[in-house]
Amino acid sequence: MINDVVIPPALLMLAGAFLLPFLGKKIRSAAFMFITLGTLLLVWTMPEGSSLTAQVMNYNLVLVKTDALSRIFGIIFAFIAFAGSIYSYHVKETGQHCAALIYAGGALGVTFAGDLFTLFMFWELMAVSSVYLIWARRNKAARKAGLRYIIYHVLGGGILFMGILLHFSETGSLAVTKLTEGGGISSWLMLLGVAINAAIPPLHTWLSDAYPKATITGAVFLSAFTTKTAVYVLIRIFPGWEVLLILGAIMTVYGVVFAILANDIRGILAYHIISQVGYMVAGVGIGTEMALNGSAAHAFSHILYKALLFMGAGTVLFSTGKSKLTELGGLHKSMRPALILYMVAAFSISGFPLFNGFISKSMIVSAAGEAHYPLAMFLMLLASVGTFLSVGLKLPYFTWFAGDRKLKPKKLPKNMLAGMGLVAFFCILHGIKPSLLYQLLPFHVHFNPYSMPHLVETVQILVFTFIGFWLYRKKLSPYADIALDLDWFYRRPAKALRKIFVDGTASLFDKTTDWAMALVGKSAEFTRNPVLPFAPDEKNRSYSPDRSRPRMQTVISILLLVFILIVLLGILALG
Repeated sequence: MINDVVIPPALLMLAGAFLLPFLGKKIRSAAFMFITLGTLLLVWTMPEGSSLTAQVMNYNLVLVKTDALSRIFGIIFAFIAFAGSIYSYHVKETGQHCAALIYAGGALGVTFAGDLFTLFMFWELMAVSSVYLIWARRNKAARKAGLRYIIYHVLGGGILFMGILLHFSETGSLAVTKLTEGGGISSWLMLLGVAINAAIPPLHTWLSDAYPKATITGAVFLSAFTTKTAVYVLIRIFPGWEVLLILGAIMTVYGVVFAILANDIRGILAYHIISQVGYMVAGVGIGTEMALNGSAAHAFSHILYKALLFMGAGTVLFSTGKSKLTELGGLHKSMRPALILYMVAAFSISGFPLFNGFISKSMIVSAAGEAHYPLAMFLMLLASVGTFLSVGLKLPYFTWFAGDRKLKPKKLPKNMLAGMGLVAFFCILHGIKPSLLYQLLPFHVHFNPYSMPHLVETVQILVFTFIGFWLYRKKLSPYADIALDLDWFYRRPAKALRKIFVDGTASLFDKTTDWAMALVGKSAEFTRNPVLPFAPDEKNRSYSPDRSRPRMQTVISILLLVFILIVLLGILALG
């Protein structure tokens, strides 16, 4: 039974993914773009308080529940799907378009879900659809990374589902609502399941491993949905859990350190997702209205500038076929438009005034100060230095300027630059006019990012970071070695564990099968001729087609069976 006539935004995306393969090849890319645009318009016009419920057996499922928090996340998810459809307009593989639509639909489904069962269904839909965007690269590295990616997410989904079942058994409710910190095991299981999708260390290596190996356009969608959907769920269910403040503050620095060490340009950006999501997780842990506003605002800003960063890195990979800093350089003349648009995102993530990262990140840092968490505040400011150093300076310098390697990049499709231009416009617009973003936030809190103390502090950080980079730029030159992350601890013993648990089990199974088949063969031989196994002559052990012996063998077999039957009856009688 459906109570309200509301079209779920996820349904429009999923219907589009179903219909797309049936359309003509020439119009599929255009249809992909118009489906995402239609979804954006639908989300934008959905009023707060609208809902859609359905009665399934004895359960009341809330398919759509709209409030300020779900609306701001729904808007940015739908927008970046639209921008991504423009960026990937030149892609002719329908599978990637369909996977992106299902993936975006899953993110919207989670965002507007009002019950935990609906949330979980869309949560898992995101996992199974997004892995295709990795495998679609169609090389060995992508296949392996995709397998590790899906294992992580199936594990996380299973843990989340266990928590939901326990929560339902304890409370009898499936409502998506705030949980109290220090609750039962169900709350911690749900938090752990969400933490995997949020890439909270040490549960983060699926991200840094898989995103650099995805397709050029697939990485743009990957950067937008999974971790930010997890942030939405954290804001919705776990606000004020202090453990998230600790983990988030660590994340901000952890991601930056590995980004500085990375050589692959999309690997650098992947690690910075971990760092930037750390700000959002810390804001959720602080739990004040200012901090939660900051987490939502920074998720919005991050989706914009991170998608733009991956778009910029994608243009380099598309044009040159290379993605390692050690293989790039000297592209500033041949790829100037891509460089300019990339730098808009680089300034945004680095927190430059007049760019959107400045107006959202500062809200979380200020909230940490107001809530008297000086150490968390210090770590966030320290991470800002590393962000500008790696994404704003090192990556563009060694990709577009230093060491001309005589590369001859091919021409970019115009739609790639058009998609980048659209996203870059909003990165600047929100930086200049913060109120456009602030009015969408869930809580009414006054915050002025352009206060003089904040401006002075930011300018000092940026200027001294630039001076330090320029003085030591040669020592910061990239190198081809692989930086070992925490996944080393399970990759290193992988071969030994495979021998024990996979190869050893398979060998035992094969031997057991051989023994069983031999036993069956002997049993068949015995029933065919019970006296044959006891024949003294080896020559008589094989079946002989001699027609003079069958009658005698039959008589002996019948007598032997009768004897066995008598013995069994005697045993039963004695018992």
